[in-house]
Amino acid sequence: MTSTIVEWMPIFTSQKYCDIVMQSLKFCKEMKGLKVYAFVIMDNHFHLIASAPELSKTLASLKKFTAKEIIALLEQDNKEWLLSQLAFYKKKHKNESDYQVWQAGIHPQWILNNDILIQKIEYIHYNPVRRGLVDSPEHWRYSSSRN
Repeated sequence: MTSTIVEWMPIFTSQKYCDIVMQSLKFCKEMKGLKVYAFVIMDNHFHLIASAPELSKTLASLKKFTAKEIIALLEQDNKEWLLSQLAFYKKKHKNESDYQVWQAGIHPQWILNNDILIQKIEYIHYNPVRRGLVDSPEHWRYSSSRN
């Protein structure tokens, strides 16, 4: 599955913003039964291969929590331009917040066999390489390829 920041804005450009997603994944693993098979966090989205007893609820919870934490950190860091963009692109029906961090949906794809699993893991892990950010997947800090 893929989850993207609204309008592909680059939120995950420093460690503290990426750590919000990492800590939330860890919490979901420990408390909600999330099994993470592969992931990568890029500057404006993340890819995840995972399963859970209630996967859609778990991911909705993860996105809600990370959105609140990201907004709080943006406010703390005085990132007014990003906050104004998140407010501008907020969908009209989103009444619980002044901002929208994540695009709606998670864009899931079913993995039906081992060949597709390997293909998806390689796609995820090579994302930073294709973007020219690292020479090798395991060099990207926010990727399961390091493990």
